[in-house]
Amino acid sequence: MIEHTAELLGIKNERRIIFLVMDGLGDLPFGSRLSTPLEAARKPNIDALLPQSTTGLFDPVEPGITPGSGPGHLGLFGYDPRNHLIGRGVLEALGIDFPLQDDDVAARFNFCTLDSNRRITDRRAGRISDDENRRLVDKINEQLAMSNDVEVIVRSVSEHRGLVVLRGHTLGGRVSDTDPQTLGGRPLPAGALDAESRTTAEWLNRFVTEIERILHDETKANGVLLRGIDKRPPIPKIANRFPINPGAIATYPMYRGIARLVGMHVFDPPGDIPATMAAPKSVPKEYDYLFVHIKYTDKAGEDGDYDRKVSVIEEVDRHLPELMKAKPDVLVITGDHSTPAILKAHSWHPVPALVYSPGTVLPDGSKTFGERACQVGGLGRLPMRHLLPIALAHAQKLAKFGA
Repeated sequence: MIEHTAELLGIKNERRIIFLVMDGLGDLPFGSRLSTPLEAARKPNIDALLPQSTTGLFDPVEPGITPGSGPGHLGLFGYDPRNHLIGRGVLEALGIDFPLQDDDVAARFNFCTLDSNRRITDRRAGRISDDENRRLVDKINEQLAMSNDVEVIVRSVSEHRGLVVLRGHTLGGRVSDTDPQTLGGRPLPAGALDAESRTTAEWLNRFVTEIERILHDETKANGVLLRGIDKRPPIPKIANRFPINPGAIATYPMYRGIARLVGMHVFDPPGDIPATMAAPKSVPKEYDYLFVHIKYTDKAGEDGDYDRKVSVIEEVDRHLPELMKAKPDVLVITGDHSTPAILKAHSWHPVPALVYSPGTVLPDGSKTFGERACQVGGLGRLPMRHLLPIALAHAQKLAKFGA
């Protein structure tokens, strides 16, 4: 299925495109602060790009729709996320190089904190450390008592995140989440969304009960919330749709997973912001599209930490000169969705984007990169799936349409 005219017009060349994605970048003013974190941040290196840039706002799915991270990134990669629904469990599995089979059902889980009435007091168990996560997963694997009819595989991911995979030939993948996304309530039961998935839902509910039995003596992480339950879907590879040889630089497993799902070469995880920003300069030149992912803006937004989000943006800006050593012909700076600190969650607000392309861009006169400046930018407001074709055009990778 063709989703873009650009898929018919590809021209191979050596011009390099880099997408620098600050996860959850979009935001709102907060309390007495009249600026968003992006507007408040000191970012001289990003703003110095503006005389050779154009800007705009992009809706990850469509106006008014709050996206998950999967749909947000699919939009960035030029896919219509409404046509490609992917469970987060699949992305987490691919992100940690788990050998996911076609009949497997994967679910991402959060360790959470439950009170004595089984009410959720912390959906992320205090963002426990990776070491604590691994200890808990080892404890689960040592004590998990499920029957042999279906293989249950539990793996550590990072911090409060884990992966459970059900392996069996009669399992459907359409099951609802157990995470109510709010505090004070109890975990929801996993519910089958079609007849084929009833057995899967039963198994997952048994799994949740077993986890609470095993972790009953833990103070922080004594339960789990299941999210993104699904099987691996078929999806066309990005290099078969667009004239690029794509690579990904990302630390968090979920984002490595979605990059791998669409066929990107995923480089070794770089670690912190300085390492991530320096990594592109070492990538071989044949990779003419690089997806560079920064997670910490989103984490600050979800924690309601306005000042830390400002600090993360400023740190990215300080290290931008290192990324520029990779010599991008086109640099796109944007996010996958908005995560306003005042809401502590993803939101429906459009995401600011900057397209830097010396010699091929019509500058729109923006003086700073921020949400309100992008409202009047030269790109206007568009669905996110159009951002990659715009970058391809600036990289002269698209032929003329028609005679």
